[in-house]
Amino acid sequence: MIAAQSTLEPHGRWLEQAQHRFSAFHGPRPKTVSLLVIHNISLPPGLFGAPYIDQLFTGCVQPDFPILQQVQSLQVSAHLLIRRDGQIIQYVPFDRRAWHAGVSCFAGEDNCNDYSIGIEMEGTDTIPYSDRQYQQLAEVCRILVAYYPRLSDERIVGHCDIAPGRKTDPGAAFDWSRLRALIQEEQR
Repeated sequence: MIAAQSTLEPHGRWLEQAQHRFSAFHGPRPKTVSLLVIHNISLPPGLFGAPYIDQLFTGCVQPDFPILQQVQSLQVSAHLLIRRDGQIIQYVPFDRRAWHAGVSCFAGEDNCNDYSIGIEMEGTDTIPYSDRQYQQLAEVCRILVAYYPRLSDERIVGHCDIAPGRKTDPGAAFDWSRLRALIQEEQR
């Protein structure tokens, strides 16, 4: 788990305990952070621990599988990736707009990338997430909610919530009750 003293660096751009890797796929953030969006990703689907997520977010996909040829030219990113073993990787500073949500809307406000932080969980819609992932995600959520005044437990949502009919992640395997209980437990 992230150490109890985990924080964002002084300017709120980087999670100190995350590994930092640079994605060129980001832009200026035109609005204040007020939403956390939980996603899932695995490349190829169902393969965990491979280098392809890093390659996708850093723009250097090696097309070792046919599916990778399809995503090779995409320009996508997320702020954070939480791997199955709990490792956290940050690709985009929080004060920048990552390209994770696509066409999206929350509470009547379009373009969720403008005001959200995207967190990818290494996984699929149907395979249960690991204990370490839930622990790390809960701690990250607690840190971000404490840092950004417009965030709250009610503003932690899935990609499926902001792009219904287009996206299904984090999927049926994601246990929202468990995440919320862990966040509350850590806030006590």
